[in-house]
Amino acid sequence: MSVVYDAGLLVAADRNDRDVWADHRVRLEVGFVPVTTAPVVAQVSRSPRQVQLRRFLRGCDIVSFTGEEPHEVGALLSRADASDVVDAHVVLAASRTRSTVLTSDEQDLQRLSECLPEPIVVQPLVAGRRRKRP
Repeated sequence: MSVVYDAGLLVAADRNDRDVWADHRVRLEVGFVPVTTAPVVAQVSRSPRQVQLRRFLRGCDIVSFTGEEPHEVGALLSRADASDVVDAHVVLAASRTRSTVLTSDEQDLQRLSECLPEPIVVQPLVAGRRRKRP
């Protein structure tokens, strides 16, 4: 099963959250490469001194806007009456790969997901506590 990491998960990794790192390591060991988006990385990356974040991202695929995606993001935002471009891009990236999104912003992403023809699974991140691995 594929997962898409939202900003909250990357922040937890940058803060060296043991559970986030352990789950990430398990995914990599079983051959799942997590995905995040370039806008999410831009949201979280503030300094080259964020060594943990950069190390964590080496195990991820980072997807950028391509082709018609900016228009699709805009259309999704319109349908959801929302404005967060980063969240909409995360939801579309997960939809394309039928992935689960791991996020600390469950409510906003769920609202966007419900505006898709086939909603995705949005799973809340509970940093510092064990949760079921997708």
